[in-house]
Amino acid sequence: MTQLLTLSVAMIAGLALSRVAKLLKLPAVTSYLVAGILIGPFCLGLLGVPGLGFISMENVKDYKIFSEVALGFIAFTIGNEFRLEQLKKIGKQATVIGIVQGVFAAVLVDIVLIALHFAMPEKITLSVAITLGAIATATAPAATLMVVRQYKAKGKLTEILLPVVALDDAVGLMVFAISFGIAKALTSGAFDLVSVILNPVIEIVLSLLLGTVMGIIFSFAEKMFHSNSKRMALSITFVILTVALSMMEFEIGTVKIGFSSLLVCMMLGTVFCNLCDFSSDMMERVDRWTAPLFVLFFVLSGAELELSVFSDIAIVGIGIVYMIARSAGKYIGSYASAKAVHCDGTVCKYLGITLLPQAGVAIGMSLQASTTPGFELEGALIRNIALFAVLIYELIGPTLTKMALIKSGDIEIKNTPFVRKDEKGRIVDKKIRNITQMKINKKSKK
Repeated sequence: MTQLLTLSVAMIAGLALSRVAKLLKLPAVTSYLVAGILIGPFCLGLLGVPGLGFISMENVKDYKIFSEVALGFIAFTIGNEFRLEQLKKIGKQATVIGIVQGVFAAVLVDIVLIALHFAMPEKITLSVAITLGAIATATAPAATLMVVRQYKAKGKLTEILLPVVALDDAVGLMVFAISFGIAKALTSGAFDLVSVILNPVIEIVLSLLLGTVMGIIFSFAEKMFHSNSKRMALSITFVILTVALSMMEFEIGTVKIGFSSLLVCMMLGTVFCNLCDFSSDMMERVDRWTAPLFVLFFVLSGAELELSVFSDIAIVGIGIVYMIARSAGKYIGSYASAKAVHCDGTVCKYLGITLLPQAGVAIGMSLQASTTPGFELEGALIRNIALFAVLIYELIGPTLTKMALIKSGDIEIKNTPFVRKDEKGRIVDKKIRNITQMKINKKSKK
């Protein structure tokens, strides 16, 4: 009962604040995150009443399965953007931008934080600086996708944005694995080539392979049913099944075999949309089904944000430097690469702003750093700085994404007049009616 009550409170809080966000002209995803903070362990949860919000971080993690499934559906939806006809137009551009902006952000953060290390060696080590540089590559696909869907964004910027965000995950995995391997070597004095190079390559290749196999099976299975409701049920089942399979981990000798659920589900969506001729209709139906799940996902994400990081001035200071360097790296890297591959001027100008949100992947990288044996002290600092950055980015990122999409023309803001119907059912414009009434009054006075 308590778990169901907590979920209900989470949904009600998210939906209620979305009305406030609409009045303030903020993206709904921002309101969901704020709702999560308000009912999280650092606000309402402090009352310690089970069911009335999340009373501890462990309590939030009890619902982790919902976040995993939601991320799977988000990646599945993004995979739908990789249709062959679209890839022929923007595939090369998206690939170049996806790699360059991620690597450039990592390099710039590395340079700035290494310089900070030499200025303040007691506050930040080289290992921490290098690892944070790798985490800087990660972009949150969930917040970006939610803004695009909420405002029905459509245009040149949106077309290239979602593929770039999807490729960003693969780039981030590679950069993090190499950088973190170097960071561990600096701390322990031992360099492991297998964990630095081989493991991330295997993870990416196996993730794409698993997603491809599941996508082929999924596409053929869908054709066995003719009822739209059964096809939708099968779609939901396959995404959940794929998320479950992507959680598998095993070792062969010194080689660790694992999968990235984001890459696996993204590939599932890519194969499905290219093999199944009615995939567009199914994607629309699945999107409607997942709307409540996404609300819950962002409320849980907000509840996971640890406000305690603000108590340490050093973390706040390093976090601000990290955010400035990462933002500059994302913007400059995307601008330069988009210019190099001859993208439209609006894409060059505004793409970098839409790549600022950061969440799940960055938190996952920081968690790996904090739980690695022999790296606990550095890992704790990395996790706190990453959490601080995620907190700020998640609150302002969606709004910045919305602004960039409006400026680029991908979101159209329509100013509709106040309209209502009279007693006979005729549409009456209140402003016109008032002006007309004023003219009638003037004539009657004359």
